[in-house]
Amino acid sequence: MPPRQLEPVEALLMKRLGSYTHEYTERDLCLYALGLGCGLGDLKYVYECHEGFAALPTFGVIPAHPVAMFVPLEHYIPNYDRGKALHGEQYIELQEPLPTAATVITTAQVLDVQDKGKGAVVVLRTTTADTQTGKQLAVNEFTTFVLGSGRFEGVKQPLPRAPAAMAANAPPDRPPDVVRQVATHKDQAALYRLSGDYNPLHIDPSVSSRVGYPLPILHGLATMGVSVRQLLAEYGADQPDSIANIKVRFAKHVFPGETLLVEMWAVSPSKVVFQTRVQGRNAVAISGAAVEFRAGRMQRQASTASKL
Repeated sequence: MPPRQLEPVEALLMKRLGSYTHEYTERDLCLYALGLGCGLGDLKYVYECHEGFAALPTFGVIPAHPVAMFVPLEHYIPNYDRGKALHGEQYIELQEPLPTAATVITTAQVLDVQDKGKGAVVVLRTTTADTQTGKQLAVNEFTTFVLGSGRFEGVKQPLPRAPAAMAANAPPDRPPDVVRQVATHKDQAALYRLSGDYNPLHIDPSVSSRVGYPLPILHGLATMGVSVRQLLAEYGADQPDSIANIKVRFAKHVFPGETLLVEMWAVSPSKVVFQTRVQGRNAVAISGAAVEFRAGRMQRQASTASKL
């Protein structure tokens, strides 16, 4: 058969993509928090009868994540292989406090597709709304690098993006203001996957070995959630609605059981730049990262545990 004729990539920006309806309950919030390593010291996230029971802010990515499957990239970029798609960056904008149980609907739009020579970079924006109230809850931007899909003409006029989604977030040239140490556990990926990311790379050693990892790796979004949990405790008074947006770049892998060092720099009255290192390997797992807090909500806490 002759190769498929690709459609103009510019048309993908105007394409109507499908919507995805997702129902979650208090149980899902507890399971997600447990997958990030929360436990009895974090009752407001793992115990539905706690008076302050709440969703962690990074849960905002969970209802949106399946929508990426709806983008028919194979019709627009050459040699597309979903198995070679790498999650490069994530941006989450929280527009309302996440309900502790809801039915939500997520819609998607491609913002940009660029040829990077060895592959393609695709930026997808999703918007998640509460079906009962109609309120928009969260906006996500997923940046994906697709290996082997280069050598095409990229989009000439990308659609506008939020400035915080494109910020470089380089750490200042000084020691971190805070470093928090947090240990992952060896079964963490097996637990985190139950929140919806069933990629076998994170649980099946035969799959991880085929792509060059001696062991299954922790989900990048799990490393993000663990890291942001530390910033929430340190600068957000452990109040999930204090966070306005989150931006991270996934730089290196983490093996379940490794210890993370979350390094934080307060760079304004409402913004903390951070990076997450893997202790013992001197590898930066998350870079170019920041959390912006709502006006007047960022405050430094007196930290007594897990701080270096």
